[in-house]
Amino acid sequence: MHAPSTPRIDGAPGAPIGPAATWPTPKVAQTPPPPANPPVAPSATAAFAADSANAGSVTQLALPDVVDLALNNNPATRESWMNARAAADLYGASRGTLYPNVNGSVNLSRSQNTSGSSIGGAISTSPDSTQTNRTSLAGAARTQLTTSASLSYLLLDLGGRRGTIEEAKQRAIAANLAHNATVQDVVLQTESALFSFLATRALRDAQLVAVQEAASDTAAAVERMRVGVATLADVLQTRTALAQARFQLATLEGNLVSARGNLATTMGLPANARFDVPGIAPRDSVAEIAASVDTLINRAIMGRAQIAELLAEAEALAAAVRVARSAGYPALTLSTTTGVTRANPSNFNGRNYLLQLGLQIPVFNGFARLYDARAAQEQYEAGLARVTQTRQQVTVQVFVAYSALQTATQRVHVAAELLASALESADVALGRYREGVGTIVDVLLAQSALTTARASDIQARWEWRTALAQLAHDTGSLDLSGRANIPLGNTQSGLRR
Repeated sequence: MHAPSTPRIDGAPGAPIGPAATWPTPKVAQTPPPPANPPVAPSATAAFAADSANAGSVTQLALPDVVDLALNNNPATRESWMNARAAADLYGASRGTLYPNVNGSVNLSRSQNTSGSSIGGAISTSPDSTQTNRTSLAGAARTQLTTSASLSYLLLDLGGRRGTIEEAKQRAIAANLAHNATVQDVVLQTESALFSFLATRALRDAQLVAVQEAASDTAAAVERMRVGVATLADVLQTRTALAQARFQLATLEGNLVSARGNLATTMGLPANARFDVPGIAPRDSVAEIAASVDTLINRAIMGRAQIAELLAEAEALAAAVRVARSAGYPALTLSTTTGVTRANPSNFNGRNYLLQLGLQIPVFNGFARLYDARAAQEQYEAGLARVTQTRQQVTVQVFVAYSALQTATQRVHVAAELLASALESADVALGRYREGVGTIVDVLLAQSALTTARASDIQARWEWRTALAQLAHDTGSLDLSGRANIPLGNTQSGLRR
């Protein structure tokens, strides 16, 4: 018999539709279904595979594409998805006790009696019936076909059956919520790797500008020495600064290769995969957070998948308590068996029926049921303690992430002011040097400060994005496209880098 699809849980699908999808809550699942055969946009995985088929092509990936690749290729999401499907199927299996258990058997036997004085025959045994056929005639042979069917049903067990079903249901819900938590973890991991790659690339690009500026300073010093308005010391100092800038550029180039390989691995791609991620925005911007920390903490307690998962586990343990207690109660069962025998000779033909109504009464088993019930109750209490502990941990995580985002926002503003000041100082120092009233040392110091200010500005902006993603993750507001769905205030545009 073909197995039915994954059973539904309170109107919601029994498991997510794929490793890259989250499990909708039953309330969401009760909304009207989408139109039949809706248009499906190709995923980033399919697009990357198509581009990879063309030799030498470079796939352009945006943030949602990077996250989509990671969710589809990461083994963690596939493992949690399969665990969720398995738990849903176990829930479906537990519901089988609500229905009668029907079995059938068919037995074919042939017996030959070779002794006139002894009794010969064949014994045919099935799970539901045992029949012994004997002949007393020397040389007689008999062929016998026996078919039987049995039906058994648990009429009443005082909570054990319902408790088993409820436990399986809650464990299926917990497995689905664990998958949701895994998806959010993978999204955060992917965004962190992506932001690290983009920050390293921005630092590399800024260092390229620093090398060009150092090369320009060196050329200017050489020209000024040629016309007699600069010394050899000026030229040597600029060459030293140029060599240092190139050294730092080589270091950043190596870091960029490592960051690219780490991002490719996070997406489940080979480290040498050919892809490119354009900048998220031509000019990055930050925004003040509009929600209070108390609001975000309450949102996390209500929306974090980890807390909901542990609540479902606690409900499963509560159901296990009912199951353990019901083992000490009586159970009422009903069973029936019917069979038909067709034999040659026909005088062995016959039909039989059996109907049983049984009452199982547990009496004593060495106090095992008592200890089982105590253990189940204590495990339930431990589950409630885990819920409380996780809530406290989530509160701390949101509070720390909220503070980190505020600090990152302040760092962005300070870094922008530092960059503006360093730009002006470098322009003034270079102008004074060209007019002959400044020294090359002033220029080099100003250029060094400008390079540091550019790096600080870049790092502050990407740290802000990482802090925003972390806060969204900790509040349970990081969606499958990597968007941080938390309230933000007015946008503050950044300065050029």
